[in-house]
Amino acid sequence: MELLHETLKLYLEQYCEPEPELLKHIDRETNLKVLMPRMVSGHYQGRVISLLTKLVNPKNILEIGTFTGYATLCFAEGLAEGGKIITIDINEELEDRVRGYFAQSVYADKIDYRIGNAMEIVPTLKETFDMVFIDADKKNNLNYYHLVFNQVKPGGLIIVDNVLWSGKVVAQKEDKDTSNIINFNDEIAKDQRVEKLILPVRDGLFIIRKK
Repeated sequence: MELLHETLKLYLEQYCEPEPELLKHIDRETNLKVLMPRMVSGHYQGRVISLLTKLVNPKNILEIGTFTGYATLCFAEGLAEGGKIITIDINEELEDRVRGYFAQSVYADKIDYRIGNAMEIVPTLKETFDMVFIDADKKNNLNYYHLVFNQVKPGGLIIVDNVLWSGKVVAQKEDKDTSNIINFNDEIAKDQRVEKLILPVRDGLFIIRKK
């Protein structure tokens, strides 16, 4: 199921901020040279992320799942002065490419890029976070959520990507990945510690605000 018709996607892109040149380059190269390129956030979702971050003006951001760094750079646009984003990814094969992209950015000194298992790295972090973005292996969404929750400041945001899963969450037949995502969505819906809503942006962004 396509959540938005391609014509409507193009229309939306015309009425948001333009895509920065470095992000255009990352998007293009990801689609040409990297496996599973649809994982890249892209123009419209990137501008949504950027605007949300500018509204929060966070000091510290945690990103679980870097991929090729597109969303990382969108988050970096809204960091407070002296702020930083810690981004974690397990894919060593993309490391050189992603570090190259970050080096080209004006936000290079704000990005702490780490390769490894987030379940092992996050407990070692001493920071508290104003924003967390979870966009890694979907079977662990709930594990990541519980792992980071106590490190998120009251009023902070946890944003989780791909929670509509190409519309499969409302399909009659469920595969294992879809079942995991439905279970995560159901658990967040019951969590009284947070305010929440799903934005039908791209593949679904769950916006979760800690009370």
